[in-house]
Formats: sequence, structure tokens, C-alpha cells
Amino acid sequence: MKHPQALTGPILAVDPGRDKCGIAVVEPTGRVLHKAVAATENIAGDVQRLVGDYHVKRLVLGDRTAANEVMRALRQAQLPLSPILVDEHRSSELGRKRYFEDNPPRGWRRLLPVTLQTPGRPYDDYVAVVLAERYLESLQTV
Repeated sequence: MKHPQALTGPILAVDPGRDKCGIAVVEPTGRVLHKAVAATENIAGDVQRLVGDYHVKRLVLGDRTAANEVMRALRQAQLPLSPILVDEHRSSELGRKRYFEDNPPRGWRRLLPVTLQTPGRPYDDYVAVVLAERYLESLQTV
């Protein structure tokens, strides 16, 4: 979905999941202001708080796992923003890659390919950053 209007403030991206969601607040320049992993059951309240704290202008939501449930929770919270769906294709793979770029393996683990390793923590927040960047890229193609 294309949105021709200029973006004048940060966006909040949510990578929805059954038990946890990645969330990221990203400026139109691509600078990440906030990222975290939150419990899905608390996502509406977390999003509501971040929308106010960062004066978020747009809310984007990944379109795959648990998207319908998270969309329903966000709508029930009566946020001032309607979620915009973003394609999640291969976003987890890219988020995992970003995680390892920011958190390279140490010691003997650096000898193993990262494709054979498990991240030390959930990396859904990195996936949310990828979703935010996809949305920002879609604005450039208008």
C-alpha cells in the first residue's frame, strides 16, 4: 500500500507473534529510536505508550504470524493511528542477520557460521526494524 503524503515524524513497527512481538520506533531517516521485544498480551498498551512518548505518526504491522490477533488488540485499544500492513517475507532472516551484525559471536563461537547458531535472545525487535525500513522504502517509490 502506497502512502504519498510526506512523513514528518517517527513510525512504530510491530513484528507480531503469538507469544511475543518485536517493536521498533524509527525516524524517517532510518535512525532507530527504540526497539524491544514485548509480550503479545501487552502489545496494545506498549504501543499506546510508545505512540505518546515518541509522537509516532504511523503504525506499521507485519502481515504474517498473529497479525490478525495483534491488529484486533490494537484496534480495541482505540489508538489514534490505524495499522498499515507490511509484507514480512524473509524479514525474520534479515532480522537474525542484523542481530548477529550487532552481536557478533565471541570465543570459539566466532569460528562457526552464524547460520548454525542460535541468537542469545529473541531478535523480534530487529525484525521490527526491518519492517519499518520496508515501509520507509515503499514511501520512496511513490
